[in-house]
Amino acid sequence: MRAFEDFKIKFEKPDWSRNPEFALIDTILEKHPHLVALLEEDITRGQGTGVFGRKDTPSVEQIVRAAIYKELKGLDYRQLEYDQTDSRICALFIKIDELRPYSFQMYQKYISKITPDKLQRIIFELNKLAIEAGIEDLKSIRQDSTVVETNIHHPTNNSLLWDCIKESYRLLEHLKEEIDGLSYQDYRVQAKKTYYKINNTKGDKRKNLFVNQLTLFIKTINQVSNVIKKKLPLSISAFAIIGLLEKHLEVMKLVYDMAYTKEIKGEKVPNEEKIFSIYERHTDIIVKGSRDVKFGHKVDLISGRSNLIMHCNVVRGNPSDSKLFAPALDSIIEDYGIVPRDCATDGGYASLSNQAHAIEKGVVNIVFNKIVGSLQNISSSKNMETRLKKWRSGAEAIISNIKRGFNLARCTWKGWRNFVSKVLWSVIAYNIRVMTAHVVKLV
Repeated sequence: MRAFEDFKIKFEKPDWSRNPEFALIDTILEKHPHLVALLEEDITRGQGTGVFGRKDTPSVEQIVRAAIYKELKGLDYRQLEYDQTDSRICALFIKIDELRPYSFQMYQKYISKITPDKLQRIIFELNKLAIEAGIEDLKSIRQDSTVVETNIHHPTNNSLLWDCIKESYRLLEHLKEEIDGLSYQDYRVQAKKTYYKINNTKGDKRKNLFVNQLTLFIKTINQVSNVIKKKLPLSISAFAIIGLLEKHLEVMKLVYDMAYTKEIKGEKVPNEEKIFSIYERHTDIIVKGSRDVKFGHKVDLISGRSNLIMHCNVVRGNPSDSKLFAPALDSIIEDYGIVPRDCATDGGYASLSNQAHAIEKGVVNIVFNKIVGSLQNISSSKNMETRLKKWRSGAEAIISNIKRGFNLARCTWKGWRNFVSKVLWSVIAYNIRVMTAHVVKLV
């Protein structure tokens, strides 16, 4: 393990020996500065180059280190700010002056600039180092998927109508603070009463209550529309709020059509036309088998013998697992230049076309956990098939480890891009921990 000689020296020091994962990634960042350089373009995007003003922004390296520390420790940004002065290893790893830490707003501003594409690149570069060090060989891969939920309440037509009404008047109240003399009719009291009645009513009476709620909803739409149309003297803040109201008005019209179609006309609305949250509109509905419905996004993962995540893809919509097999295998071969000898997946990936695709790429042992119809697993022996099936089940432990260990059961980051970024940061943190476990064994 000559590649990690510096880690062995650092590991002997008390501050680092109690935090081996930070010792490892600190060594990697020092020996491979191109990892930080990969993220520099994103972090410095839009940053001014003036010669005046305070020079108190963190360096690119400090931002990258802070992001890694935050994910490994499972902190939010406020906790990260506190740890700068409370934790010696935090100050040492991020390379900051304990007497002059940076604010959580500063870290959030720059860390949130890092795009998912660059994070995918970091995952690849770290995995490449693991392959060069002999931690992973990619001879065997296993694939499985999971669902990461978005941070929303369970969506119903009733709750969406009420959310739209609340959000409308929240924005109107902010606009009223900016514009003197702005007036509008507030229907929240009546709408809230109707919302609770609908929740506790069934049958035809429920339909009549929806008619009343939709009437109030239309009146709210009219209130918002009238304010937008008024020619008012606008400050910069007021102009920004008007822009938010215009976007919200479009969402309200979509929610109205969806609720009217289902609750009044009694017709089904296709999932692709539904809105599950007015705050996280990117949310998809995911149904895996006969299990509970979840609202979030499907995440497709491939791991190797080392338990490192070699491939991670956050998927839009709800495609079947079988459609994710070929692109993921192609990505592994293209990115790492290695054709796996063994491939083991959950039964949801099983299909004749996927098997044929794997054979074409040169995979020798192709084992699906469950097979149907004329499909048969291909393996060098029955013993090999059984071993690969048992090994594949370990993918579920990996998923559980990521979700429980890195706060990924429900993503609290807002927006589609940030959702993907949080998933990838969690995978990076998980991989660092797995690499550390392998290296510590060999030290």
